Amino acid sequence: MTKPAPLRYRTTNCSSYNQVLIKRGFLTFKVLFGLPLRQTVGLVSSLLLLSGLDWPVPGSTTLCRRQKILNVNLPFRSHDYGALHLLVDSTGIKMMGEGEWERRKHGPSYRRQWCKLHLGIDARTLDIRAIEVSDSRTGDAPVLPLLDHIPEDEQIATVSGDGAYDMRACLDALAARNALAVIPG
Repeated sequence: MTKPAPLRYRTTNCSSYNQVLIKRGFLTFKVLFGLPLRQTVGLVSSLLLLSGLDWPVPGSTTLCRRQKILNVNLPFRSHDYGALHLLVDSTGIKMMGEGEWERRKHGPSYRRQWCKLHLGIDARTLDIRAIEVSDSRTGDAPVLPLLDHIPEDEQIATVSGDGAYDMRACLDALAARNALAVIPG
């Protein structure tokens, strides 16, 4: 008895395939549950099987390649308060490294790696309106173009941030959007 050949899916229309990935929520499950790609594929396959749908599920390699070029728009509650008041800041996230207890007991076995998460939050609704991830060596100021995530037709009244945003490039980016910089001095 021979093993049947695995099904192969060849996609020629990448943009519509990326939309299918967004609509079916494969990468949403990955982020929501913090799963690796192979486990995400298994979870989605199981959910589709339980729901009785005979939809093809892309492999983890395809998801890995596509998540690099996939743009996901963050939904937000529209408001009629007027112009947007944006709060911007960043925080560090430890990407690789053992727990604090193990490090204290046995000493560090390798250098810990960090990434920076830059956020833009609506001051009224506390919705995340813009997000960027960079390496730990990137400062806050070069990432202020996260204003590009906010639609051009939406007026930005103020952008509040710490002293790291008090640079000429940041002030020029804010002036281009007719936004007032609120930076404590």
